Amino acid sequence: MDKSIKNLVIKPKTYLPQGKAFPTLYLLHGAYGQYDSWLNKVPELQTFADTYEMLIVCPDGEKTSWYFDSPVDKKMKYETYISQELVQWMDQHYNTIPKQQGRAITGLSMGGHGAFYLAFRHQDIWGAAGSMSGGVDIRPFPKGWDLAKRLGTYAQHPDNWETNTVINLLYLLNDKSLKLIFDCGTDDFFYEVNKNLHKKMVERNIPHDYIERPGAHNWEYWRNAIKYQLLYFDNFFKRKE
Repeated sequence: MDKSIKNLVIKPKTYLPQGKAFPTLYLLHGAYGQYDSWLNKVPELQTFADTYEMLIVCPDGEKTSWYFDSPVDKKMKYETYISQELVQWMDQHYNTIPKQQGRAITGLSMGGHGAFYLAFRHQDIWGAAGSMSGGVDIRPFPKGWDLAKRLGTYAQHPDNWETNTVINLLYLLNDKSLKLIFDCGTDDFFYEVNKNLHKKMVERNIPHDYIERPGAHNWEYWRNAIKYQLLYFDNFFKRKE
């Protein structure tokens, strides 16, 4: 994209430049957020990184990139940036575990969509993925969050919307190797699309963890949700092959 992009890397206290390798969690922000939104709202992320001994990477996804390569705006290529450039850069500059078993990705809202979108499409990179209050089906929201700027209007470019919404990408999950967890609050405007995604996964016999609990689309919910997802990813990183 010919520009510099900020990223926040949270290292566990046991991290040493010449020490052992650590698993990496890529943590995506929501619409109108930025690379430091997660740490500003959930400062205990540092404690979580220490406790679970993992690197946590918070990329900047523009305010409304939706983490895909826009088919109508060639200056917005966030799928390429995160799945190729950023992962490669992290593996070159930090003591990471450079394989699927050592990488997970999750996020909130737009970032929940982004995490599933990137993981579904790049199962050679991430071994586990999560979503918190994710916009996992963007089609019911044609006027929301600059989506029309990224995909064109639904009326004029329906194919762009149909091929870039997470709920239509389940066909990619054919070997059931990607470990999945997602959740949504029952008072969230994304609740129905998450429920629909869960139902489709059940119908297609796709293994996953799905949680719904009281809560809305806010940081009170996400501060709680991240705790469950970190435990899930810690179990994934520590599982025996």
